[in-house]
Amino acid sequence: MKIVARTLVGLEEVLAKEIKELGGEDVEIFNRAVEYKGDMRLLYASNLWLRTAIDVLLPLSKFTANNEEELYDKIQRINWSNYITSEKTFSIVPIVHSSYFNHSHYAALKVKDAIVDQLREKKGRRPNVNTENPDVKIMLRISENKCSVLLNSSGDSLFKRGYRTYGGAAPINEVLAAGIIALTGWDAKTPFVDPMCGSGTFVIEAAMKARNIAPSINRKEFGFMNWLDYREDIWNAIYKEAEYCIEENDVPIFGFDKSRQTVRIAEMNAESIPALKGTIQFEMKDFFKSSKPTDKGILVTNPPYEVRIKTNNIEMFYEFIGNTLKHKWVGYDAWIISSNMQALKRLGLSAKKKITLFNAQLESKLVYLPLYEGSKKAKKQQENQEV
Repeated sequence: MKIVARTLVGLEEVLAKEIKELGGEDVEIFNRAVEYKGDMRLLYASNLWLRTAIDVLLPLSKFTANNEEELYDKIQRINWSNYITSEKTFSIVPIVHSSYFNHSHYAALKVKDAIVDQLREKKGRRPNVNTENPDVKIMLRISENKCSVLLNSSGDSLFKRGYRTYGGAAPINEVLAAGIIALTGWDAKTPFVDPMCGSGTFVIEAAMKARNIAPSINRKEFGFMNWLDYREDIWNAIYKEAEYCIEENDVPIFGFDKSRQTVRIAEMNAESIPALKGTIQFEMKDFFKSSKPTDKGILVTNPPYEVRIKTNNIEMFYEFIGNTLKHKWVGYDAWIISSNMQALKRLGLSAKKKITLFNAQLESKLVYLPLYEGSKKAKKQQENQEV
């Protein structure tokens, strides 16, 4: 069967690689989505293991519709009793970009009516709509007159890992954090540091990757658990296998922050994953007054953008970041994500790579800054000699 996993802009290739490693076949990359083939076991495993998926969808039908009546008729051709009973609740999530359908909510209402009318006629009772916590989530996608209907097997978004019970002032999305770590090419052997760790998302995602801990291992509920064909035995086997796959890894991972309260929040989030005990070294440290914890390593951080966290002078703040990196973090590969393009220029460092990503609705740049002594020319000469 076909499966669709959605992701964030810029992470499509990363997600496709994850899917292939998990066993997905005929993998195709689209804008913010990857389509692949697999069985129900792979669909369950995708929800447990994919670090960069927002959700995992099961396509039900594709068709064309030029108006609401045609949409209603073609939705009724789907046998909804295979997916919903009168005792279940459901919701419709519309994504509409169409000149044929001007109002996404009205299109969703026609789909709801078609489902309810069919089940009432067949079963004598209708299921209820629950927009907050439905048993079954149905996605309606309309692009001009092309329509597709999909079941959401994840339920809540997969960035809700179940470990971040305490949030910081501006926490980064877990899916984005995992994607950034993948984009850095971190080998899970090199020391990893976030010197402004906030609620700890980067270091927790890094530690889970290093120990091969499934990202959703703390999740208790998924959408597919409410499906009529749910196989609890298959899910239990997949979950037990994930527990068995957890590995030992003593790679140094450090999370620093200048606020004692923030460090404690990060510690509590990490403590909610028992298998991470002792994996991450948290410490209260001011980035500008401290030095690197190891000679070489990788630094990944999400400094303030002056959107949700305010500083007195954001551009000077970034200038201090650049100076600190230049003078105290030689030997590290630094990766910084920010949506403040002007502030990024004040780092005073030459970026070897820039990748466009979105942090929530903010267009951002992930910049790669190799930190080495001397000039870039001297570094190049040294690399050539080593080759």
